[in-house]
Amino acid sequence: MNQRIIFSLLLVAFTLSATNIEAQSKISVLPEPVEITLNGNSFQLDQRLNIYLDAMADLDKFYVSSIFHDIGFRTYFTDKRAANLIVTIDKKATTHNEGYSLNVEDKRHHQIVAKARTKEGLLHALQTVRQLINRDNFSIPACSIKDEPAFPWRAFMLDESRHFQGIQIVKNLLDEMARLKMNIFHWHLVDDPGWRIEILKYPELTEIGSKKDFSNRELSLKEWNDTYPNRKMFYTQQEIKEIVKYAANRGITIVPEIEMPGHASASILAYPWLGATSKREGKGIWGDLYDITKPEVEKFLQNVLDEVIALFPSKIIHIGGDEANYSHWQNNPDIVQFMKEKDIPTFADLQVWSINRFSRYLTSKGVRMMGWNEITGDNIRGEAHMEASKSENLSPNTIIHFWDGDITLVNKAIDKGYDVVNSNRHFTYLDYPYEVITLEKAYSFDPYPDGLSEKDKPKIMGLGCQMWGEYTPNMQRLYFQTFPRLAAYAERGWTGSEKNDYPDFLKRFKSVLEPIWKKRKYLNDQPY
Repeated sequence: MNQRIIFSLLLVAFTLSATNIEAQSKISVLPEPVEITLNGNSFQLDQRLNIYLDAMADLDKFYVSSIFHDIGFRTYFTDKRAANLIVTIDKKATTHNEGYSLNVEDKRHHQIVAKARTKEGLLHALQTVRQLINRDNFSIPACSIKDEPAFPWRAFMLDESRHFQGIQIVKNLLDEMARLKMNIFHWHLVDDPGWRIEILKYPELTEIGSKKDFSNRELSLKEWNDTYPNRKMFYTQQEIKEIVKYAANRGITIVPEIEMPGHASASILAYPWLGATSKREGKGIWGDLYDITKPEVEKFLQNVLDEVIALFPSKIIHIGGDEANYSHWQNNPDIVQFMKEKDIPTFADLQVWSINRFSRYLTSKGVRMMGWNEITGDNIRGEAHMEASKSENLSPNTIIHFWDGDITLVNKAIDKGYDVVNSNRHFTYLDYPYEVITLEKAYSFDPYPDGLSEKDKPKIMGLGCQMWGEYTPNMQRLYFQTFPRLAAYAERGWTGSEKNDYPDFLKRFKSVLEPIWKKRKYLNDQPY
């Protein structure tokens, strides 16, 4: 091969590479797609958008319309011949269940074709189309996009025990998750301050257990009712179903969290016989643990889980399992005797023993258990008064949700065969101030811990970011803490760790999301 041919081939390769770099710089999409190729010039769309929806996609027409109404289009659903946006299931479009392909053609029909294997992939494609469209003149660049997420678990957690937010705020957050292609809404419905989900078999969980929040946790039940007469602080089962359907229409799965054995003050206030200390005191004691050695307590929790399973089709239930104050078990002679009889050496072992029983119960219902990383039985902070488990091994099908302790605990869990979601609190806690977790630090988070081998990387399911509710008593504070950091976590979950370009992310954020979020009053002079 002569030098002229070699030079020509190198020039072509360089030109193709430069074209792709140029495409990346000219097209602002967040999260950033895997592959973008510019196919020509931009062209202008008519404000009448004719959409063909493949019946196999099972997409909600009202939601699809809302995606484009939001930026000024009038939408009409037509047959394929009349459509300028074609949305279709194609099993060959991509190998990834959430992946999609997008082709924006300007040569003949000014047509946009979105293809994916699944409904979820098509929803992601539609979000990309919306971002490609210039909101000022309705132009769109001719391009081809191939895209898929790096991680299958891209979660946002909302804590509503400490402060109840309500249906409309939850729906707003689900809309923003969908915009960012996040797919798991982790709903923290149960904790010490309040019980937020209707359980028909146990009405006092909401009649009594829902009547406080973090700001008013010192009030007695009478004081609460006198101060806030007729104030509803929980979701009915019908409301839960409405929100589950709303999320599913946006490609989002809801994973509920029902805490055990700790963070149970609200339910024990309603039914003191559940508590290790409260039963003996005859009243609910703050910080108490369930007496999981009693069959009637185990049956109560099974009955609760049955109703939760019926409401949430996720096939995963988060059982918490964190920050259990073992002194309530230690000071109960019946529990200590039970441990001796069962040869359970430590209180951490007792917790794992109990959690395994619930894991087996959930498995029998076709549901997988998930919990914060204390459920492994490790003394995650090396506390002197804590003793790690010695005899019990956590059920193998459990998902470990890492939040605290040395990061090597993630590697340890993977070595034992567990799947892990990484929510390292030093990077992912949205309740932390911006001085502690800046937008840039949030963007820098890598779900893969140091030292993880390539063969073990599939055991990292992804990441979660947590909006704990102690100090979000109202919508404005909730939005201040959540936005814009939510965008950083969404991009880390979608693009993975190989791309790490904060200036580019910030440029795309300011182009694509900042105008929308300012209009919706989600952004209030955050430092970024």
